[in-house]
Amino acid sequence: MVRPYAIKGRKRKKNKERYDKEEDEEENVGFVEEEEEGEKEGIQKKLKAGATESDEEKAEEAAQELSGIPVNLNEQQINDKNSPGVIFILEKASLEVAKVGKSYQLLNSEDHANFLRKNNRNPADYRPDISHQAILNILDSPLNKAGKLRALYVRTEKNVLFEIKPHVRIPRTFKRFAGIMLQLLQKLSISAVGKREKLMRVIKNPVTQYLPVNSRKIGFSHSSEKLVDMHDYVATLDKDATLVFVVGAMAHGKIENDFVEDFISISGYPLSAAYCITRITNALERKNKIL
Repeated sequence: MVRPYAIKGRKRKKNKERYDKEEDEEENVGFVEEEEEGEKEGIQKKLKAGATESDEEKAEEAAQELSGIPVNLNEQQINDKNSPGVIFILEKASLEVAKVGKSYQLLNSEDHANFLRKNNRNPADYRPDISHQAILNILDSPLNKAGKLRALYVRTEKNVLFEIKPHVRIPRTFKRFAGIMLQLLQKLSISAVGKREKLMRVIKNPVTQYLPVNSRKIGFSHSSEKLVDMHDYVATLDKDATLVFVVGAMAHGKIENDFVEDFISISGYPLSAAYCITRITNALERKNKIL
């Protein structure tokens, strides 16, 4: 009996697939042998260099430590580092971490209103967005880009003091900012991407120990009886002295510090921390002819 052509064709196809498979396996064997030889050469190089498994573990740990936030350092910030400049201190910042559900979060009035009410707290007092806007206004100002900002200190409502370097690139969105603050308050420091430099770190109180001796400390409050034009006020200040501006980063209330030498008001209306900082930086930029 003659076998049908369809069966013959199918059998030939199977044989062809078997032959192709055998050729692929032979080629793969060649690749595996090359990879094994490459691994052997790599191991021999490591042994010659004295590398061990513990060294590899340390390298992995170091790589994890180097993950952080980016920097934005220009030549003017490097060259003007030792000249008199400006220091900002943000007081009573609402930056508090708490365990909400199964995770730790930075408390804010929008996302944690029910949690705050259950714990007998006023949600209106938890405004970390005020600190976010104030920090962005300081770091984004031409004053900072011209190298005049020496340091930025933030003290929370719970009296936690931390420093932010002038060349830090703070996240623009509040969600990412909240993640950075959460990491900072838990790990106490944040390093630069690819470097060991600590761009943000929790430091010991009081803040006065980090201020220069010849600094002029100025506080801002709407309740102050001394109402001034910021441009005229800045023009009278000594050019050789480091200016320290203390601004409140809270929704309500006023700052009260013993080290502040002069409390002034720069508007007949209550101003947000971000807009107050804008007026300060604009006046200083005009004085120093920074465009």
